[in-house]
Parts: sequence; structure tokens; C-alpha cells
Amino acid sequence: MEYTQLGHTGVRVGRLVLGTMNFGPQTDEATSHDLMDAALDAGVNFFDTANIYGLTEHKGLTEEILGSWFGKGGGRREKVVLATKVYGNMINGEGIVDGSWPNYDRLSAVNIRRAVEASLRRLGTDHIDVYQFHHVDRNTSFEEIWQAVDVLIQQGKILYAGSSNFPGYKIAQASETARRGRLGLGLVSEQCLYNLAERRAELEVIPAAQEYGLGVIPWSPLHQGLLGGALRKQAEGSAGNRTTSGRSAAGLGDPVLRAKVQAYEDLVAKHGLEPGEVALAWLLTRPGVTGPIVGPRTRDQLDSALRAVELVLPEQLLADLDEIFPGPGPAPEAFAW
Repeated sequence: MEYTQLGHTGVRVGRLVLGTMNFGPQTDEATSHDLMDAALDAGVNFFDTANIYGLTEHKGLTEEILGSWFGKGGGRREKVVLATKVYGNMINGEGIVDGSWPNYDRLSAVNIRRAVEASLRRLGTDHIDVYQFHHVDRNTSFEEIWQAVDVLIQQGKILYAGSSNFPGYKIAQASETARRGRLGLGLVSEQCLYNLAERRAELEVIPAAQEYGLGVIPWSPLHQGLLGGALRKQAEGSAGNRTTSGRSAAGLGDPVLRAKVQAYEDLVAKHGLEPGEVALAWLLTRPGVTGPIVGPRTRDQLDSALRAVELVLPEQLLADLDEIFPGPGPAPEAFAW
């Protein structure tokens, strides 16, 4: 495994981030434990989760699965840089059944404090390494958010703060507020939707992250399977193919995007490579990217992601990928000139 610095911190993390959203809803606890053991054995040391994962079935379930894995000992918790998130509504996840009850979501100091304590209990740990804001909160000032974060850092309950799904101007606002208040490092990472088929983050989000020293952590690197050989699997009728729902279904239903995906699969096949591995390897070439989040449901999917770290893409292939999936270009020229 290759390692890099996480943004402007001194902590080193692997170039792949283990995403755990499938743990619980898609992958049972025993298999989840096996996948985490395999990832750790392969050198993956950055694990990402969120308090709401487990979704409607059992909010908080994924954190509980990580907690039971940490509880096995063997240095598991000590070896892992652990990231979780706060924002989503935790009603029905913390014993509250009245869905209208306030202060169980968003980024008020009240909810941040409550959410941290609940995540620590579920995770079975005394601290969270990277505590991430899962979404912008338009009703809470960054002064309040950073005050809550500063208290938690002083208490040793979190070490760093990160953002997720922030537009560029919110990254700037959060970072400048932290600077004015002299509140440590401010944001150290941004998780954003970013992949070959969805490159709008290059317009404002990634430049803002680079300007303020945030590590970029792309989620949905395969665009919900669209870049993982979706058309080939569809033609083969592959078992377990999930390209008929969500973003993949919408993509395959768009004739323009479908043609691009076909051109992509043809290009990758010409080089004797796997589409999903190329999509991950491409992200590892992008400026500012710490590492993409991969959310394997099986050992084969994990092994494929690990191979992508070792994959060196030829310059001509990179150029051809840009022809198929061109980026938006830099701001403001991309929209002003």
C-alpha cells in the first residue's frame, strides 16, 4: 500500500479509503469483519463511516459493526485512522421514535456533542480521528460549529475535522472562520462526489480544497457501478449486477452517457484492463486526491480495488480518457469565457 499525508496534517493514510456504508444493510457482520481484516492486512489504514449508516433498517448499525471489530483487539483500533460523520437525522437510531423531535440532526453544538458521544459508544472507542460534517448546515454558523469542535478536541474526543459534500465557497468560509478564531488546523479533508463521469468537483471544490490544504477523498469512484463494466455485465447478465438502479440506471438510460460508457469500456478492453480498476487508478493520478473511498461487499471487490493502487496508466490512455470524459475546466474561465 502506498501512503500519503492527509491534507495539511502529519498523519499518513493509505491511497485507498475503506468505505463501510454497505456493512449491515448489504454485508453481514461476519463478512464485514473479514473484509476489514483483509483490508488492514493489505495496509489499508483509513476507514470511513457515518453515524447514519445502517440507514432505515438500523441507523448506527455500521458504527456498531466497526465497534465489535475493534473489540476483537489485536491492535485493530490502534492501526486504523477512523473517520465518521455527523449531520443526518438520528431519530429512530438513538431510542427516539418521535420523528419531529428537534436537535437530533444538523450541526448545532447541541447535536454535535450528542452525536459524538453516541458514535463513541457505538464504535467502542475513546476518540474519533477525523470527525466530518456530512453536509452543510445553512442554519448554523461556523463560529458555533468550530466552538463545538474546539471543545471536543480539547477533551481528546476528536483529533481532526473534515467536511463532506461542501461547495467550494463553504470550504472557504469554514476555513477562514477557523483561521480568524485561531482554531487549530480547521478542515483537513473534503469528501466529494468525484469520478471520471462526474468531474464538476474540479471546477470549484477541488481548487478550494487545495488552496486550504484539505485532502480530497472522492466518494462513489465508480459512479455507483457505471464505471465498473456496467454494460459488459448487463450483456453478460452477471449475477449481482446492480446497474439497474440509482445513478447507474439513470446513466445507462441517457443515450449520450451510455455511448461514453461504451467507449470507455472498449478503450479499457483494448489495453487489457478492468474498467473499475482503471477508474480508481485514474483518481489516484488527480491533483489533490488523497484516496478514493471503496465500499466492497465481497473479497473479490476489495482485491480489485487493491490492484488499482499498483496500476500505472499510460499517458496515452489518460489522454484518451479525457477525450471520453472531459472535465469542466478551471474556474472562472470554464463558465465566464
